[in-house]
Amino acid sequence: MTPARHDAGQAFPIYLTVVAGLLFLALAYLAVGQASVNRGGAQTAADAAALAAAQETRHQLADLWRENLDDPARWAAIFEGAGAGDSCWRADQLAARNDATATCVFDAPLSYVVDARTNRSVGDSVVPGTENVHATAHARAVIEPLCEPPEEEPGPPGPPEPSEPSGPSEEETGPPGRGSPPPDPEDDPLPPLTCEDKVWHPRPDDTTELPGPEDLFDVHLADSPANDR
Repeated sequence: MTPARHDAGQAFPIYLTVVAGLLFLALAYLAVGQASVNRGGAQTAADAAALAAAQETRHQLADLWRENLDDPARWAAIFEGAGAGDSCWRADQLAARNDATATCVFDAPLSYVVDARTNRSVGDSVVPGTENVHATAHARAVIEPLCEPPEEEPGPPGPPEPSEPSGPSEEETGPPGRGSPPPDPEDDPLPPLTCEDKVWHPRPDDTTELPGPEDLFDVHLADSPANDR
């Protein structure tokens, strides 16, 4: 009997060591899990911030195209990003909503690069230093034009061909054109705009049938290594 009690006494410290080891591993696993959650939150914040900035610029460019609807010569430049403003302020807003801060770079003309950092750290854990560790993430959002503007804009109509006067003289009716109806807009339409598989026929006098921002430009996330900046 005595040897059995001696063996039991030797096994108890081993049992405590195993339990302590398992508890340490469990706490370490929780720390890793919390770090993973923070990392996911940082990526969500970076993605949302980059997309928000790009979408704001997409709306700016769509408005600019509408403002220059009667000047097709400017369409190509607008679809290349000319006139786009820096919308990094939208990235700051979206990062704050996701409990993070963002460093945004307007990679003109048509992309945004965002680095996000969570406001909350991993917190105290069995892993030393985690109380000061904040998750970070990187994202790039790209604005891609979907339309092919006309290559050449028709020039202004030339002078009318001279012709022999007919009918009453100018002295009887006054200068030519007086009292004539305004020209029909359909006689000099704007060039069509092809956006992917759809062709739009814009008319300055009917803005209800114009393509929307999402018809003119696509916004999506793209891989963007830090050295791309």
